[in-house]
Amino acid sequence: MAQSATPSNKIMRIIVPYAPGGPIDVTARLLAERVKDTLGTVIIENRPGAGGNIGVDAIAKAPPDGLTVGIAAVATHAINPWLYSKMPYNAATDFAPITQMVRVPNVLVMNADTARRLNINTLADLIQYAKANPAKLNYASGGNGSAGHLAGEMFKAQAGIFALHIPYNGGNPAQLALLSGQVDFNFDNLATASANIKAGKLKALAVTTAKRSAALPDIPAMAETLKGFEIDTWWGLVAPAATPKDVVARLNQAFVAALNSPEVKTRFAMLMAEPVANMPEQFGAFMKSERAKYEKVVKASGARVD
Repeated sequence: MAQSATPSNKIMRIIVPYAPGGPIDVTARLLAERVKDTLGTVIIENRPGAGGNIGVDAIAKAPPDGLTVGIAAVATHAINPWLYSKMPYNAATDFAPITQMVRVPNVLVMNADTARRLNINTLADLIQYAKANPAKLNYASGGNGSAGHLAGEMFKAQAGIFALHIPYNGGNPAQLALLSGQVDFNFDNLATASANIKAGKLKALAVTTAKRSAALPDIPAMAETLKGFEIDTWWGLVAPAATPKDVVARLNQAFVAALNSPEVKTRFAMLMAEPVANMPEQFGAFMKSERAKYEKVVKASGARVD
């Protein structure tokens, strides 16, 4: 049965619910290249739009024959279910998890000049300044309900501070606002922020993963100051819910082998991304816990998309 699911003469596709060229697209293409010996030809189909919902809906409604899989990301499977008033798919029940692929740390960055002027060198300094100067600080994000916005709201709640949120239309305009000093701090993903951190334009105060990142080991984790703080960008592979278990197991085996290959690890490291290869049950349980976490954060933030 499993053999007939993806014979080598049939073309398999990975649906990426975002535009070409971003980190999710790049990592999916890397994996597609690595699994062709075991799974045959794998093509990438980009279906961007509606915060990832259009592409993910196409995965949910594809035939469950193992020939169509796609990307589940923190936005599409943990944030959007609470952010959008109408969802075309059910994130909890419409998918069969295959494996997580990646974890990308987010990083709390300040404009380097602002940090110098305000004498802020650590996360504790930032919290202290915010408490002493209520409502003076602001931060940017790529939009209401974006990962950067929600990380900011979680930070404010846990640190007991206030900072004004300024939503921009996407991550790039938000980063430009920070670089030009229009805003004081951002939560950005490490891949996007690292060049400006290395160039000294941005000051990195903390990474948002539970532990320090191998990419920037000198930068503390937020949890070192705010106990239990953990939020990162992740994505992985899912199939339509009715895909047979033996087919899912075979896909898991092929993609996990690819994720564990030295070549993929090296390429992911260049993107500041850590490969995460796990079993379908583990990825499913992780997505469930992330949905529960973001339900609280999104509702507390008041962000909605109609």
